[in-house]
Amino acid sequence: MLYLHLFLSFFKIGLFGFGGGYAILSLIQHEVEAYGWMTPQEFVDMVAISQMTPGPIGINAATYVGYTATGSVWGSVLTTFAIILPSLIIMLSLCKVYFRFKENQYVKAVMQGLRYVVVGLIAAAALLMMTKDNFIDYWSYLLFGIVFVGTFFFRLHPILLIFISGIAGYAIYS
Repeated sequence: MLYLHLFLSFFKIGLFGFGGGYAILSLIQHEVEAYGWMTPQEFVDMVAISQMTPGPIGINAATYVGYTATGSVWGSVLTTFAIILPSLIIMLSLCKVYFRFKENQYVKAVMQGLRYVVVGLIAAAALLMMTKDNFIDYWSYLLFGIVFVGTFFFRLHPILLIFISGIAGYAIYS
């Protein structure tokens, strides 16, 4: 039964997850909390590991949740397959139609509207992770602010910021 719930949950996430991995983090968090597959702290750790692991964050997160929930590689294979299956079906079905009608005004209008939804989903994922349980001290807020400024204003490379944040986290919390 667990495997069926995992497959259906991640198939649903893959089906309705517009905008890529960051946009679907809130959907993954909802499913993880609804079924109790992880604690909120484990979810935040999973997001951090999924970001640092090579590959798309949504697929990495699905793989991690599948392994954590079942304790087996088969759970991770199942959730990974479930999250990519809708995209595969939809892309194969719509690719030919889209290229035929991509200059249509209605198709352009739909695509424009979806852009705003993606921004909203990414913002929701960020706000959901910034709870009192996850950011419990001023050091966390300070580190967040430094990384934000480094990214937004100085355009520092994300790998450099990850490395610096890891060193700062080790220095502060160990």
